[in-house]
Amino acid sequence: MNEQQARATALSVLTELAPEADPARIDATESLQEQLDLDSMDFLNFVVGLSERVGIDIPEADYQRLATLDGCVAYLTGPRRVAG
Repeated sequence: MNEQQARATALSVLTELAPEADPARIDATESLQEQLDLDSMDFLNFVVGLSERVGIDIPEADYQRLATLDGCVAYLTGPRRVAG
């Protein structure tokens, strides 16, 4: 998955959870929860949706790495540590 695909995938999952969100207005370096007023359950649903969409297991220890759009892109396109 390249960066463009990763960004599009993350934004697609986000807009399904928060349809009122304007993807063009999301600051890629700022907290998604704060920008989109997502509570912890919304964020969990985002992580689960992202995991299902891309077909990877995202361990709870990595959730913080997905806090920003840039973080999501880096996580999806870069090497991921295997929990163990």
